Amino acid sequence: MKQRIAILVLLLSVIGGYLWWQGRPADGSILYGNVDIRDVNLAFRVGGRVSEVLVDEGDVIKAGQPLARLDPVPLAHQRDSARANLAAIEATNTLVHKGYRREETDRARAELAAAEAAALEAEQQWRRQRALAATGAISRGQLDSARSQRDQTQAQVRSAREQLGQLETGYRPEEIAQSDAQLQGAKAALASAELALADAVLTAPSDGILLTRAIETGSMVQPGATAFNLSLTAPVWVRAYVEEPWLGHFPSGAKVTLTTDSRPDKPYQGVVGFVSPTAEFTPKSVETPDLRTHLVYRLRIVVQDPDSALRQGMPVTVRLQP
Repeated sequence: MKQRIAILVLLLSVIGGYLWWQGRPADGSILYGNVDIRDVNLAFRVGGRVSEVLVDEGDVIKAGQPLARLDPVPLAHQRDSARANLAAIEATNTLVHKGYRREETDRARAELAAAEAAALEAEQQWRRQRALAATGAISRGQLDSARSQRDQTQAQVRSAREQLGQLETGYRPEEIAQSDAQLQGAKAALASAELALADAVLTAPSDGILLTRAIETGSMVQPGATAFNLSLTAPVWVRAYVEEPWLGHFPSGAKVTLTTDSRPDKPYQGVVGFVSPTAEFTPKSVETPDLRTHLVYRLRIVVQDPDSALRQGMPVTVRLQP
């Protein structure tokens, strides 16, 4: 009984091995892969209230096509505020670089002369009051008042002299540098506000088909929150795997023919665009009759003549052109 079972197991193994051998390709010029699944989540870079949704799920989308819009009014106000702030800072910066006007310098010089004259008069008045106080002709309070008046006029002279010196020498380099930095900051703020206003319109980055829509008119969205999911239809890539002995037959630029199970009589033309520099185990998703434990190299094949029948994720057979 045990001998019969052993013979039966051996016979089944031989038959299975024969069937596997007959099912595998005669050489490595036939590969198996899938059409790459390529999609992208689209989101607004700014937040706000959705004012208009222009597309729906299943729509065919062209690159640059508007998909949705936010209410632009708050963003327009921010831009106008930044523009007004820039105008004010530009005027101040121009004044700093040109320096003070000659009229201002002349006025400061006249104010200094007047302060010096008042100080001289106050000094003479104090001297007279001091002489009178020595004889007892005036009170101590009158002398103190004259001294206070003299000190005030001397302080005014020092202030007027400093003001004239500043006008004659102009702004310090540090003040000019600070004004220039403020101007650059105002320009950057305006550019940022203008970009935010432009981002109120969400556009498609490339051709594709809209898979999902996550927003409605009137809803509030946050920056970066997914609004749409777009399946990219161009270019069409096929991911296939080649064993190491046949790696040299599939260099970058090699021409191949691709067929699908649903349309075996409609071949597509493709070109190997990328060959992985590292080996990996064949993914379970690849429909190949060969063993899945072999180390292989991943290929990216660019389909030259795709059509709507070549759908993402579809199994594909790749044959090397002679």
